[in-house]
Amino acid sequence: MAEEEIDWEIPEAAQPKPSEFAFDLDHALSSVVGIQATIPDDAFTAQTLGTQRSGSGVIIRDSGLIVTIGYLITEAETVWITTADGRATPGTVAAYDQETGFGLIQALGRLGTPAIAIGQSSALENGAPLVVAAGARRHSVSAHLIARQEFPGSWEYLLDEALFTAPLHPFWGGAAAIDHAGKLVGVGSLHVQQSVPGGSPRDINMIVPIDLLTPILDELLTYGRPNHPPRPWIGAYSGETEGRVVIAGVLPQGPAMQAGVRVGDIVWAVRDEAISSLADFYRKLWKSGSAGTEIPIELVRDGRTVWVRVKSRDRGSMLKKKSLQ
Repeated sequence: MAEEEIDWEIPEAAQPKPSEFAFDLDHALSSVVGIQATIPDDAFTAQTLGTQRSGSGVIIRDSGLIVTIGYLITEAETVWITTADGRATPGTVAAYDQETGFGLIQALGRLGTPAIAIGQSSALENGAPLVVAAGARRHSVSAHLIARQEFPGSWEYLLDEALFTAPLHPFWGGAAAIDHAGKLVGVGSLHVQQSVPGGSPRDINMIVPIDLLTPILDELLTYGRPNHPPRPWIGAYSGETEGRVVIAGVLPQGPAMQAGVRVGDIVWAVRDEAISSLADFYRKLWKSGSAGTEIPIELVRDGRTVWVRVKSRDRGSMLKKKSLQ
């Protein structure tokens, strides 16, 4: 999920022009900052996401509160924020929400740049013009909303309605999606491909809608996470193949491996309820109870039915806590 080192020069023709928007484009883009995070080598996510992560964030309060995509800062020991004019300021991780994927950073010094207003992602219509920005205008793309639909991720992640934009922004992690009024309507998460009938797949961005942040923002600032029991997590990567949900990976320290789940197993049922899709699998896992619930799962392995009982956990309990020293 973290981005690789890439040449992310954006052609001038793809960059937004001030005349295309009815707001001060450069003022809005000044709210977008660079994020550099360092993660300890022994962190739970170090192998999958790396120990040096970089991306973007967006200032949403004048106090220096920044929203970004959470995988950039999960288990971060140090965080540095870089403004559009090149000034660097330290920050600290304020919160991370496993369910939406949002992360919050609090700047520890004065940023001297404005906060952007938060808009409504639900008000967007397909085809709506957007700016997807990782900084100044030359690092921004003039894009459009091409779809809003369910998004299940292989890592036990599900959005009921994600935003999808094109053309692709090559530096998507934490990028700001800004609407025609100059307001923040989403935060960049992924590079995915869209199937095109009769043609080659095209590269697009998946954006987490900002409407998922506004109801939980105060809780995140108070508790560092949403104020409700965590979902059950089994520590497996899953995907859909020929209409079946298949286990693609199990984490060495995770509940699924400890219960005997194997790569290649087909997920047939959860608590005697048949599984129809990856999203359906996640919803049935999560409705089984809170983290710690034991979940019976029916698998098909080598043509035979196998039942396992997975003792779920809170995914957050696996993460390395920041040292206070």
